[in-house]
Amino acid sequence: MRMFSIASVSLGLLLSTAAYAFTVSGTVKDETGKPVEKAAVSLIAKGLRTQTDASGAFTIHQDESGPYALQQRAASVGFLSVNGGVLSFSQGSGSPVHVQIFDMVGNRLLDETLYGSGTIDMKASVKARGVYMAHVRVGSAYQSFRFTADGSFNAAFGGKTSAKALLKVGDSDDLRVVADGFDTLNVKLNNLDTTLALTLKKTAPPQPQYAYGWGLKNDPVPSSGCGKDAPNLNYQYRGDKPHFEFKWSKGTRTVRIDVPKSYDKNKPYKLIFGMQCMGGWAGGVQDEGYYGLKPLDKNETAIFVAPEGNGNQAPWAQDDYQLFDELLAMLESSFCIDSSRVFSTGFSYGSMFSNGLSWNHQEVLRAVAVYETAERNIWLPKREDKGIGWMGVLGLDDGLCTPEMGRAARDIILTLNSEGGKAKNERAEEAQRNAAHKCYDYTTVEERFPVRWCTQSGGHIWDHKDPGQNKSWVPETTWDFFSKF
Repeated sequence: MRMFSIASVSLGLLLSTAAYAFTVSGTVKDETGKPVEKAAVSLIAKGLRTQTDASGAFTIHQDESGPYALQQRAASVGFLSVNGGVLSFSQGSGSPVHVQIFDMVGNRLLDETLYGSGTIDMKASVKARGVYMAHVRVGSAYQSFRFTADGSFNAAFGGKTSAKALLKVGDSDDLRVVADGFDTLNVKLNNLDTTLALTLKKTAPPQPQYAYGWGLKNDPVPSSGCGKDAPNLNYQYRGDKPHFEFKWSKGTRTVRIDVPKSYDKNKPYKLIFGMQCMGGWAGGVQDEGYYGLKPLDKNETAIFVAPEGNGNQAPWAQDDYQLFDELLAMLESSFCIDSSRVFSTGFSYGSMFSNGLSWNHQEVLRAVAVYETAERNIWLPKREDKGIGWMGVLGLDDGLCTPEMGRAARDIILTLNSEGGKAKNERAEEAQRNAAHKCYDYTTVEERFPVRWCTQSGGHIWDHKDPGQNKSWVPETTWDFFSKF
C-alpha cells in the first residue's frame, strides 16, 4: 500500500458532481419466441417508462445531473482522470481508492489500494497497444470502464472524452412489463446496467362456467384434502401392495389403494377407480395394475383405488352406490384430489356398476371406461339428463354381456351426451371379424362429453389383443381417452 502526493495533472472527471447513470435494455418475447410490440416497460421506483418496438426491444437510459459526493459529505471532494497513461486522483475523505486493470483476456495487470491524492503511472502495467478494462472504487461508489492505450499511452473512455459517472453500489429497482393479453411481469434488478431477455406468458382465459361439469383441459379443482399431510389409514400389505379397512355407514369394506411414492400434498391428483368383476376381487384389480392403467402413469399423476365388492358373485348392488359416495368423500378430504378428474373403470359386473354410476354421478365423475358392459344390473339408479365422458370396449363374440347389451348401454349415453339424442343416429365403424380392433370417436356428441366405442372379435375378456400381438391395446386406449379431460 503506497501514499502519493498531489500531482499537477489535467483532471477529467469530477466525482463530487458525478451523476448516477445506467442503461437497462433488453427484449420482450412471448413463450413461442415471437416479439411483443408496444409492451409498457417501467422502472417503478425511478418512474421511468418506455415501450418495446416491433422487434420487442426496449432501452431505459438515465444520466442524471446533481451532486453525489463521496461519503455523502460536501467537503469530501474527489477527482479522477487518465492522461498519457497516468491515472490521477484526488479526494478529501479517508476512503481508499482501489484500482484494478485487466487486459481483455482477463489477466490482472494492476491491483492498487491508494489513499489521499496522487497518480499512478499505468505504463508499467500497460506495455502494449490495445483495449484494457479498469475497475475503480472510491468509498461506496465504483466504476468499470474500457480505455484504449495507443503508442503514447493516451486513453479514451469508450471512445469519448470522459468516463461514465460512478455507479452507487447496491442500487436497485423493480422492472415491470405490461402488455395486453399477457400476465404482468415483475423483475427485481440489483444492477441497473444490464441487458435482459424477458418472456411473457399469455393470460389464461377465464374458466367457462357450466351448470355442471367442466370444459376440456380445465384447471385442476383441488379437493379439501389439499395442503393436509397424508392420512394414516393403518395400511396392511400383501407384499408391496397396500390396502386398508374403510368404515362406512353399512359396515367395513376392504379398499385397495396405490398412492404415488412422490405424493405431494399440494398437488391435485387424478383419482381412478377400478371395479371388480363377478368371481373376481379388488386384490385382483390391484394386481393387474387397475386394468393396466397404473403402469402407464409414468409421471405419477393419479391415485388408484379398488374397493372390494359386496361378495364375489354379485359384487355391486344398490348399497354400493352409497359406498362409492362415502369412499369418494373420505378420499377427497384426506388426499389432494383433482375433483374435476375422477374416473371409474370396470370389467363385466364392474363395468355394469361403473356404467350405472355414469347415469347419476355426472357431477362428480368426469368419465368412465367400461369393458364388456350392459345396460342392466341387479339395481340401476334413475338416469339424470346430464352428459359424461364414456368409453366402451366390446368383444363381438361375447356371449355374456352380448353385443346387443353393450350397444344398448352405449346408446343411452349417446342420448344423454347429444342435443336431442341425435348422436344415436351416427353410425360407428366397428372392427372386421378376426382383424385388428377399431375405435370410433363420435362427432355429434357435445365436445365436453366425448364417447369412444371400441370393438374387436373376442369373447368376455377385458384385455383384448390385436392378432399377432401379446400386449393388450385396451389400457393405452383408455389412458389416451382419460387424457382428453
